[in-house]
Amino acid sequence: MRTPLVKLALFVAVAAIAGAVPTGAQDAGLLQRRAQVCDDPTESMTLFAKRIGKRKFGYGLTPRSVSIPGPTIEMTEGECLQVTLVNDTNRRLSMHTHGVDYTVASDGTPLNSSCVRPGRSRTYVFQAHMPATRTDGTIDAGSAGYFHYHDHCLGTPHGTGGINKGLFGALVVRQPGDPQPARTCVLVMIKTTFNLKKAPNTPSCRSNLGDRVEFVVIGHGNLLHTFHLHGHRWSDNRTGMPAGAGDSTPIIDNKVVGPADSFGFQVIAGEHVGPGAWMYHCHVQDHSDAGMAGVFVVRTEQGLLTKQTVEALAAFEQEHGGQAHDGHTSRDS
Repeated sequence: MRTPLVKLALFVAVAAIAGAVPTGAQDAGLLQRRAQVCDDPTESMTLFAKRIGKRKFGYGLTPRSVSIPGPTIEMTEGECLQVTLVNDTNRRLSMHTHGVDYTVASDGTPLNSSCVRPGRSRTYVFQAHMPATRTDGTIDAGSAGYFHYHDHCLGTPHGTGGINKGLFGALVVRQPGDPQPARTCVLVMIKTTFNLKKAPNTPSCRSNLGDRVEFVVIGHGNLLHTFHLHGHRWSDNRTGMPAGAGDSTPIIDNKVVGPADSFGFQVIAGEHVGPGAWMYHCHVQDHSDAGMAGVFVVRTEQGLLTKQTVEALAAFEQEHGGQAHDGHTSRDS
C-alpha cells in the first residue's frame, strides 16, 4: 500500500531537482556563474593529460612536457585561477585540488560530474582567499599552504588508477611577501618510491651553496612514510621558517607523511654544513632499503661539485645497483 506513495514522493523530488537545473544554450551563462568561486579569474592556464609510455600518465603545460609529478602550480592569496584540463588520453580523468576554494562544478570527481572524457576538455576554477575575520569574530585563516592536485576519476571514483599511474602534482599557495625560493623540489612518496622512481633514479635536487631551496613533500597510496633530510632542518609550521627570533615552533628534520598529506619548507642549501651529497629518504627502514632514497646535491657557490660530492654520488649509484657517470645520479630534478 505504501509503494505508490514512495513512487509519488520520488517523482516529485526528481521533478523539483530537474526544474532547478537550467538546460539549453540560453542558460549557459547561469551554469558558468555557478561553476565559479570568483567572477573574473586573475590567472589562467592550460594543463594537458597524456600517456607516458604504456603504463603511466602525466600532466603538463604542453602536450610534449607531461611529467611525473605534473607542473607545480603556484598561487598567492587573493588570486583566482582558471585551469583548462585537456584530456589527450583514452581514459576518463580529472583534476582535483586540495587546499583552495572551488564549487562542486570544479570538484573533479564522478560524484559531482566533473570528470573529463577522452578527447575533451574542462575548465576548473580555484580561488585562494585572504585571511579574514568572520562576522562572529572567529578567524578565517586564508588559503596559504603546501597542497597538491591529482586525478579523482581514473580507475575508481577516487582516482586510484590515475594516482598510481602518475597523475599528481604540487599546488603552492603563498601569502604576499613570502620569500621566493631559487628552486622548488617536489617529492611524492608513493608505494616505496619518490615520484614513482626508486634509487638511484630518484630526483637529485640540485642547488648551489647559499641558495634558498624549497621542498614540497606529498604522500599518496596506502603506506605511511617518514621524510628525513640530512644536514638540514626546518620549522614545523606553514613555511618551514621561524616567524621571529622568539618563535618556539619545533625545529625538525623528520616528519611523518600519510596518504594525501602534504607539507613544504625552505632551507638555505648547505647552511652550517657546506656543499655535498645530502641524502633524503623515508626513515621507515624497509622502505629506504627498498629504494626510497635520493640525494640533495649542494654544489659550491660557483656551481661546482667537490671531489667528495662526486665520490658520494658514485657510491650512491653503486649501492643502489646503478653505475656512476661523471658524478651525476641517473635523474636530475
